[in-house]
Amino acid sequence: MPNSESPATAARSRPEGHIETPEPSTEQVTMPRLGPIGWARWGWRQLTSMRTALLLLLLLAVGAIPGSVLPQRTADPNGVIQYFKMNPVTAKVLDGFQAFDVYTSVWFSAIYLLLFVSLIGCVIPRTRHHWNALRQSPPHTPARLSRLPAYETHNVAAGEHASRSTLLAEAERLLRKSGYRVRRYDDPTTSGRSSSVSAEKGYLRETGNLIFHISLIGVLATILIGGSFQYTGQRVIVEGQAFVNTRAAYDSFSPGRLFTDGMLDPYSLTLDKFAVTYSQVGTKSMGMVTDYNATVTTARGSNKTQSTIKVNDPLSVGAETIYLLGNGYAPRITVRNAAGSVVFDDTIPFLPQDMNLTSLGVVKVPDGLPQQVGMIGFFYPTEAKQSNGQLASVHPDLVNPVLSLNVFTGDLGLDTGAPKSVYVLDTAKMTQVAGRGSPEKALRLTPGQTVQLPDGLGSVELANVKRFASFQVTHDPTQTWMFAFALLVLGGLATGLFVPRRRVWVRVTDDADDGWAIEYAGLARGDDPRLQSIVSNIAERHRIASIAATNREPQ
Repeated sequence: MPNSESPATAARSRPEGHIETPEPSTEQVTMPRLGPIGWARWGWRQLTSMRTALLLLLLLAVGAIPGSVLPQRTADPNGVIQYFKMNPVTAKVLDGFQAFDVYTSVWFSAIYLLLFVSLIGCVIPRTRHHWNALRQSPPHTPARLSRLPAYETHNVAAGEHASRSTLLAEAERLLRKSGYRVRRYDDPTTSGRSSSVSAEKGYLRETGNLIFHISLIGVLATILIGGSFQYTGQRVIVEGQAFVNTRAAYDSFSPGRLFTDGMLDPYSLTLDKFAVTYSQVGTKSMGMVTDYNATVTTARGSNKTQSTIKVNDPLSVGAETIYLLGNGYAPRITVRNAAGSVVFDDTIPFLPQDMNLTSLGVVKVPDGLPQQVGMIGFFYPTEAKQSNGQLASVHPDLVNPVLSLNVFTGDLGLDTGAPKSVYVLDTAKMTQVAGRGSPEKALRLTPGQTVQLPDGLGSVELANVKRFASFQVTHDPTQTWMFAFALLVLGGLATGLFVPRRRVWVRVTDDADDGWAIEYAGLARGDDPRLQSIVSNIAERHRIASIAATNREPQ
């Protein structure tokens, strides 16, 4: 049935405060044009929003995954070489995306710097707003306290308390003692019949949040500065050998962008002895390592100090920290020509290949023999023949040490000027003269034994077997700052999570029976299951304190 009411009648039937919804406009809205400055402001607001900061933090975490999965040139250069050898095609593709230099890559640095700028843009206005909020008084008391989530009221007779001012004074004292900021307000709408106390606490929560974010910026800045001045180097040292802390003495060295050779601390390090303790009990734990000890002597000028380095117990020398990374065996190999003259004599670290320290090494003899000679050696600390006839080590200690050598003659490729790894032998231009696939069997030596090389080239001797240790030397001038900022991050996060933000009001109103109606109400930012109990506790303590104050007043 159509509506037959007149416009005047319809207007009288509408509730008070009704607002007519205007008819939708048919005019097209024209948005203002954004110039370069407008687009710059829009981009800055997007970059400095908390949503963007969280997204960049997530991207930074995701971008760090390849750095923890793939070997990195700064930390494991030999691992990168091995990865290229095992996966040449995949390695080239990954290297195009700087996957082996993740933390110094263009894309990771871009995420890092954008996150840095975004956090600064978020923190500065929040800090200014928080500073202004700290200087402001608690807000005015709401008109209807009963609408707040935590509320209760009590009526007291005139004889129980001396005056409304006493009730308000005790409420102020109680709330200040509980850590609230307090201010008293008079309600102008009640002609002086009602006054209230407004209180708030929990600004430390926002302070903790700001400390967390500022400390996070500090962590990022520390990483940036530390990455520019820090350096990391690796060096393999055989027992009895010394290492002088110069850049050329490292096997691999990864400096920061602002590193100079003058930053290296002048000292020398000698590996006196490397001791390994193996378990000798139990079938499953037999041969497992129980302890590593590298006894070293460090010399700085005329001062010499003997120390011990363990896996989780590094040594600090000046501003550098020396870590023990790995260990293995280093056979001393001597090569003589047909006339008996020594043409090669060196202690060569062999790289462990398994838990029983079956090790692989390369010997290169470029001069002194009729041809250049290269040998690929397999060292077995405790040799045993497996069921398939192949040799293997069954224990990591030197119980039955044997060195097996495959011999090659030809061009070692050392004359091209291109760098060659000491752990790799390029046999593309060489002929195998001893070992599997050649007329002669692989050369087999035990410590102190000498065998003849094929084709009358000379002889090779396994003089002895020593231990070697792999050390990493690091210098990071920002470690103390990083530790301090990390503590501030944890402290700020804990404060921001566990400090509640609350507002509490106490209103005292004169009632018709010459008594007082006291209202208590509370409001929390976020979910606070204890809010009602807090308000009830304040009400009970206020009642007791007010009675005690009334009894103290002169009658």
